[in-house]
Amino acid sequence: KKKMITGSMVALITPFHEDGSVNYDKLGELIEWHIQQQTDAILVLGTTAETPALTVTEEDEIARISIEAAGGRVPIIVGSGSNNTMIAMEQSIKYEKMGADALLVITPYYNKTNKSGMVNHFYTVADAVNIPIYVYNVPGRTGVSLTYEALAEISKHKNIVGIKEASGDISFITKISRLINDDFNMYSGNDDISIPLMSMGGAGIISVLANILPKETHDMAMAYLNGDVKKAAEMQKYYLDFINALFIETNPIPIKEAMNLVGMDVGGYRMPLCPMEEDTKAKLIQTMKDINLL
Repeated sequence: KKKMITGSMVALITPFHEDGSVNYDKLGELIEWHIQQQTDAILVLGTTAETPALTVTEEDEIARISIEAAGGRVPIIVGSGSNNTMIAMEQSIKYEKMGADALLVITPYYNKTNKSGMVNHFYTVADAVNIPIYVYNVPGRTGVSLTYEALAEISKHKNIVGIKEASGDISFITKISRLINDDFNMYSGNDDISIPLMSMGGAGIISVLANILPKETHDMAMAYLNGDVKKAAEMQKYYLDFINALFIETNPIPIKEAMNLVGMDVGGYRMPLCPMEEDTKAKLIQTMKDINLL
């Protein structure tokens, strides 16, 4: 098994130019900024990156630039999953060759396989590479709920080191915590319950919030890991209203709106995503003012 990543991992947005093309220069700037802000790892080509709206060429260029910009100073995790097992395997092999430090592989959606198919999907991908893999469970997006029994088998693979758990189900999270050991851990995929998940043994956060508050998200995770539970809990509560506002519309719409409001100039969205409605944007702005972001 590979060395475990701990702390805050940003689920990075994809910046765009006004014409809708990927802003690769801004991407490089964001990578550098996160390194300076002590982000512990950077995930590209995840949900927050609008990956379903990117071309394969764009995905490859985002991965390449991110890996080169990081230069080994911070781990780069690349989303390589698909509901097509063979494509997930091919993408994973490609990104490993590019120099990715780890991969995020989503549960196979739409096909809705059974337990054996789920296990075989992840084993096929994991057998094809020699870098760590994080399983991504997000039933609200995929319509597929990873079962405890399937994960118990999947977690035994030498290359599968953790799960990004984004079901929001505390009962399921508690059950998953039984699988945590030196070779396998879980990471919060929901910013609103990061510290509750870590209280069950989780090693960190794969965070949307970290796109705009990277140092604070890192500090919150590390406070908990270093034993300062009170500080971590207070930070979780302090940012909770803002976190909730970041999901008042489909992610990554609110986080990109928030980043643009503070002058980060990350651009707009790929269709079918579009700018926020005025009423929800007003709520987002108020929560930003409440924590002195605006």
